[in-house]
Amino acid sequence: MKTDDFDFYLPEELIAQTPLEKRDESRLLVLDKQTGEIEHRRFTDIVDYMEEGDTLVLNDTKVMPARLYGVKEETLAVIEVLLLKDEGNNVWECLTKPAKRIKEGTVVSFGDGKLKARCISVLDEGIRKFQLEYKGILYEILDELGEMPLPPYIHEKLKDKDRYQTVYAKNIGSAAAPTAGLHFTIDLLSKIKNKGVNVAYITLHVGLGTFRPVNVEDVTKHKMHSEYYVMSDEVADLLNKTRESGHKIISVGTTSTRTLETIMSLYGTFKGCSGWTDIFIYPGYKFKGIDYLITNFHLPKSTLVMLVSALAGKEKIMKAYNEAVKEKYRFFSFGDSMLIK
Repeated sequence: MKTDDFDFYLPEELIAQTPLEKRDESRLLVLDKQTGEIEHRRFTDIVDYMEEGDTLVLNDTKVMPARLYGVKEETLAVIEVLLLKDEGNNVWECLTKPAKRIKEGTVVSFGDGKLKARCISVLDEGIRKFQLEYKGILYEILDELGEMPLPPYIHEKLKDKDRYQTVYAKNIGSAAAPTAGLHFTIDLLSKIKNKGVNVAYITLHVGLGTFRPVNVEDVTKHKMHSEYYVMSDEVADLLNKTRESGHKIISVGTTSTRTLETIMSLYGTFKGCSGWTDIFIYPGYKFKGIDYLITNFHLPKSTLVMLVSALAGKEKIMKAYNEAVKEKYRFFSFGDSMLIK
């Protein structure tokens, strides 16, 4: 299976640069994974595809203002640091630019020394481990000094940084938003609950995998970076009951999907647990945890296109994506939505 098999033509003007004024007014392409039939709807119509007793699963991770610009203490060279993974004891795995300037022992200073990062380990692909030094509460310092880590294909400045958070974001720790959830509003979630649909929250802190392209020709040789997830006992019980009663589990986003599939692959059932996952889902994978998937439109040749192709079949996904391009759907983080049913 070749990475190039998941390529498609995408005009640059279809890459959404800014969010819509109202989250739930995005368009919704509905793909039937059995028949390949496509419908064109609005996101508010998502309620029509849910039934009483179904469970909607949302990732409640919260994005950190994790992109920092500082100076190398010895030379005052400008260094960009993106916090990716908290390894405990104020040690963080970070993506750095320009990485070649950062050796073991290098100190980068942010905000006139309010935060300092000392490199303690040099890894591949621009990754460095830093020991952070500061006084006070780290997340308050990040709020003051950091920027939202928008993906590299978004060139516009974000006027309201909350628009890169879901309305239910709670547990801080992500380097990117679980963007399929950006379409939901409090009102829409209320309508879903009023229909008798369960709404459940899990956490997966989105890390480097979101930013990392597939650079190998053979898909199976790609290595995913690990990301931390949590599922409570209560949510596990609810999901098991949903499954036992014959109702649907509707996953919002590839991050929720990877969490659910990881837990089912490990235990054969949903279970309250936490851990690290590097699950890579591509065609040939048999889904164990989800029935429907709500997702955005993804980058050509990305692991996310591979995941949706595993769920609906590559030919059906490519047909749907070509239809979305023809109909001028908006792509990527601030773009339109897709339901695979």
